[in-house]
Amino acid sequence: MKVLLLLLLSPLQGLGASSHWDEDFSFCGDRNQTQNSSVIYEHGPATISIENTAQALIIKRPFLPKRRNSYYKYSLPPALGRYRFCIYWFQANRTLRLAYGKQSFLLGGDLSHSILRDRESQETERTSTSIFNVSYISKDGKNTSLDSASDYFFPASPESFPIWEEDVEEQLTALDSLISHSPSSGARDQGTLRRKLGELEKTLAKVELEGQNQTFGKATVQATVLLLQPTQVPHHLAFASQREEGGVVHGFVVDLPSSLLVMAKKKEKVVEHRVLVMDINRQTMFQDENSSHVLGDKVVGVSLVDTVVANLSDPVVLTFFHEQLPGNVTPLCVFWQEDTSGSSGNWDSSGCTTAPGSSWTDCKCNHLTYFAVLMVSSPEISYIHRDYLSIITYIGCLISALASICTIFFLYFRSKQRDQITSMHIHMNLLGAIFLLDVTFLVSEHLASSSSQALCRAGGLFLHFSLLSCLTWMGIEGYNLYRLVIEVFNTYHDHFLLKLCLVGWGIPFFCVTVIFLVSWTNYGPFSIPVYESIGGKSTNATICWITSPLIHNVVNLGFFSLVFLFNSVMLGAMVRELFRQSKKGHKLKHVLALLGLSILLGIPWALIFFSFTSGAFRIVSLYIFTIINSLQGFLIFLWYWTMVLQARKPPDSQSNSDSVKLQPNSSQSHLS
Repeated sequence: MKVLLLLLLSPLQGLGASSHWDEDFSFCGDRNQTQNSSVIYEHGPATISIENTAQALIIKRPFLPKRRNSYYKYSLPPALGRYRFCIYWFQANRTLRLAYGKQSFLLGGDLSHSILRDRESQETERTSTSIFNVSYISKDGKNTSLDSASDYFFPASPESFPIWEEDVEEQLTALDSLISHSPSSGARDQGTLRRKLGELEKTLAKVELEGQNQTFGKATVQATVLLLQPTQVPHHLAFASQREEGGVVHGFVVDLPSSLLVMAKKKEKVVEHRVLVMDINRQTMFQDENSSHVLGDKVVGVSLVDTVVANLSDPVVLTFFHEQLPGNVTPLCVFWQEDTSGSSGNWDSSGCTTAPGSSWTDCKCNHLTYFAVLMVSSPEISYIHRDYLSIITYIGCLISALASICTIFFLYFRSKQRDQITSMHIHMNLLGAIFLLDVTFLVSEHLASSSSQALCRAGGLFLHFSLLSCLTWMGIEGYNLYRLVIEVFNTYHDHFLLKLCLVGWGIPFFCVTVIFLVSWTNYGPFSIPVYESIGGKSTNATICWITSPLIHNVVNLGFFSLVFLFNSVMLGAMVRELFRQSKKGHKLKHVLALLGLSILLGIPWALIFFSFTSGAFRIVSLYIFTIINSLQGFLIFLWYWTMVLQARKPPDSQSNSDSVKLQPNSSQSHLS
């Protein structure tokens, strides 16, 4: 059986009292008192029960008393005989009263009123006796008569069940056990853990507290409930973690602004407000796709029960205490952003600012949720370098795009000899891919700032296609170099150019199509953290790109690594062949030619691997990479015209066949 609804009651004397009070529930009956007896009031299961014995009238109810193991005993009038009694309770005030004859008892309320704590009386043999003339009245006013019996049970609604400290501890123990058995949870396991965490929050919102503040749990998850009483003058409320730790994070302090208390005060029909502070020492249920590393595995949740807190005029301040961080690590304050399905989420820094100290980090946020401090390699890019690199990139891409178009037109009208057409068309396709890459990159940031998600996804997809096309045609340049110089000189194959175009443009098209079909969200706005040198303040530079770092690392870096390895072997074979046959005095000319070939084959792109380093060396490599690769089309243009001018000079009797092979106007081959 389960319990009914209700709670308050009024001081009634005898039979007629029920007509003066609007009770939620009342139970009345007659009892024969054959000996001195008592009223025993104690905690029971999820039912309201009335039991009559010769020694006592036993009333059990799950709502009161405050403590589960408490036991109250009230002495009944000594005169023997028949008594009419009624039990009344009301939902609103959570008070239960018993009217017994002309006496009234506030059950579980006044501890000084004839209360005994003698459990021996409860253990004596009880002789059941019946209650007769029984009736009860529910909230709807319907009066129902019941047959005579010695005990009665009334079910209650589940939302009225009381929640005790033991209930919270049981949930915490179960949650700690799940976390300890899920050291590297998948998205589904994380969703389960966070649902359990949500159930724990609902329990904490209703738990019976001993005082104004109470902390539960001693293991992975600790929960603290803070009671806020309405006050005339709102004030800041601070809470400090008392957990003793030996790890990186030694504790935290939460400072709630007065504006939060003003918001709470405006809520109607609420006599008290509860703030929940969740102290979680494991990142297991907060793993994002980027595998972000939370400082000290410390996640702190702050919430106001039954209230969504956002856009506070004064921020909530969380101070995380920790050891001094390494020089290459920057703290970043973030909050957990749940996705719509609830099975996954990600860390976001919107609405939060970071103020790092020597052994602490202040996080100032304008809302309440779960917070943490991410450890980010620092600096990703400082704001001053970001501005310089952006200027270089925009100017370089613009010049490169124009130079690529000019070179394409020149190559198209330059020569019609069969032995030159294939190589020229390969160059033209590579320059076309470079042109597309430059243009899409120039417009990518502007597309990201637009309000159209679909437009940004299309821009990110086309930028990825242009990059893969550029890498593919650089690989084809390496193969053509091997085919003309090392393998078979001056060989022609049917439909050879068509096959190369199918490879050069088909492979990138296939890759981006598969990625898009797997999930269209793989393309879209992608934020790059940019940090100021002073204060650690962060901003985001957003472009339309691949949203999944895993796809970027596997597809882009993996594909480039293969192209770079292949072209390096081809260039090495070319260098060996040139220097083996070159005569003294002509090596400088060949070195110049090979430098141009290395740009054509994308060898300088290998500087991207130095972006995984840190410090000044990383910044220098980024500048070199940006300058060379943003100007790739222009450098190919300069190199080509340098080779054309050399080809127009009178032939040198000392030049060998390899120098002839490198000339753009050679009738034998065209490698430039």
